[in-house]
Amino acid sequence: MGAAPIGLVFPGQGTQRHGMGEPWRSTGAWAIVEEISQCTGEDVEELLLRAPNERLRRTDLAQLAVFTVSVLALREAERLGLTEGVVACAGHSLGEYTALVAAGALSVTDAAVLVAARGRAMREAADLSRGTMAALVAAPYEDVARLVDGIRESGCPLWVANVNAPGQVVVSGSEQGVEKADAESRGIGAKLIRLPVGGAFHSPFMAPAAERLRDVLTSTPFAPRHLPVVANVDAEPHTGDGGWVELSTRQLTHPVLWERSVRTLIGPLGCGRLLELGCGRTLTGMIRRIDRDVVALALESPDGLAKAVATGQTARAPGTATAAR
Repeated sequence: MGAAPIGLVFPGQGTQRHGMGEPWRSTGAWAIVEEISQCTGEDVEELLLRAPNERLRRTDLAQLAVFTVSVLALREAERLGLTEGVVACAGHSLGEYTALVAAGALSVTDAAVLVAARGRAMREAADLSRGTMAALVAAPYEDVARLVDGIRESGCPLWVANVNAPGQVVVSGSEQGVEKADAESRGIGAKLIRLPVGGAFHSPFMAPAAERLRDVLTSTPFAPRHLPVVANVDAEPHTGDGGWVELSTRQLTHPVLWERSVRTLIGPLGCGRLLELGCGRTLTGMIRRIDRDVVALALESPDGLAKAVATGQTARAPGTATAAR
């Protein structure tokens, strides 16, 4: 492997799919599935191996499944030595909890309990305030922000939820707000793509969930010092200053600043390689749009991890983004 420092990144909700745990079933890390089941009260093996896609659309179950697969990938990557040289971590929304595990800020079981509580709280908040989300693609962030502000001022609740990459901004709010954004999107040269989610996440609609999660966070032990984790809400690295209760609470009602987070990883934190661990390659695609010079590699399966070791893919030349399956 090359000498460039590594950053680990972890995907969030939306990457779940039927049978997502099957490739990991024969790995040594699989024992973690039972640990997570015991501490959360959910049959996680059932979720990962047999649950249909319809069931995995349920917010709380989707989050627990995605978190578990990312932890499985992390543990196998650690066993194979792929995490040597890691200097920082980050995760997209839910993925931030796996990043905290990878950085040494949380144990797997403490993080799993938080993920389960977060998912339940978000699901209940969504039942109280029905909402939805959509991606606006091909338009600059500034234009999207002005569009959203105008729609909200007209009386339709709508906010920016994710700033993912150049030309990719997600909005969140009422159904009427998203419909209005769809009607007006062509005026800024954007295309609106509705997202199959169960609520208006990363918006004020999630305020009840934030308050419920705060209670669980307050009783959770975070390590006093850990590797830097770039937080979604401010795109700044945090190393254990006791701020995660506030950061994680705010994350539910504020935008995910993913583009800025990636720039923090590859700028001030010096990450020349970013490894995506978990389901899919969503973050690798975003990273490619943010900076074409950083090496980005999606490690989606045990075979992909083994291939990365055998071929030295994590030491590829700059300007490369790829996926190992």
